[in-house]
Amino acid sequence: MPSNTILFIIHQNFMPFRNKHQLFFTILTGFFVTNAVVAELIGGKLIQIGPFVLSIGIVLWPVVFVTTDLINEFYGKQNVQKLSYLTAALIAYSFIVLMAAIQLPAVSFSPVTYEQFKAVFGQSQLIIVGSIIAFLVSQLVDSGLFHFLKQQTGERMIWLRSTGSTVISQFIDTFIVAGIAFWLPGKVTFYQYVSMSITGYTAKLIIAVLMTPVIYALHAFLHKQLK
Repeated sequence: MPSNTILFIIHQNFMPFRNKHQLFFTILTGFFVTNAVVAELIGGKLIQIGPFVLSIGIVLWPVVFVTTDLINEFYGKQNVQKLSYLTAALIAYSFIVLMAAIQLPAVSFSPVTYEQFKAVFGQSQLIIVGSIIAFLVSQLVDSGLFHFLKQQTGERMIWLRSTGSTVISQFIDTFIVAGIAFWLPGKVTFYQYVSMSITGYTAKLIIAVLMTPVIYALHAFLHKQLK
């Protein structure tokens, strides 16, 4: 289906939006918040991608990377930071609801038993705290660094501000969450903490580099639509 047809359908079904700036900001915001929250909720499952053993939540983080950079590029640092605070609050709210749900016993004929539900969603409080702190700090660093690099490069070198901000912010994110969740409570040694953090960080860097063409494609699309 041609992109113009898709845009016409979206516009006709979202009449409250007065212009394309509002429409695309809402779409990007929806993708950003949804993927960030869901990535945290499904993060307890581990998968293997090549030599890396990672949380399945990392599959959704490329969408968060892309939407963060696009919102920063077209709507500014302040909007990214406001969204980051909102999303951190929604992640905390989601975990509070899940913890409350875990406390309620399941009926005998429930297709999901109490033990199964708790095993999937009963993450430790330190993992939850670490995830929220890491997300918020890394997002604020990412948005600030992206904005700084854009001031230095103007409309040029999208890859530098996109990948450069991700390289720094995800280093912080990876080491904070692993440190709070696993090293500080003594679940792993310092060597294991550093090793698992480097592994996760390396995987995120590879994903960030691979997402560069997507950033360029979406940047060109939005630039055409919003000019």
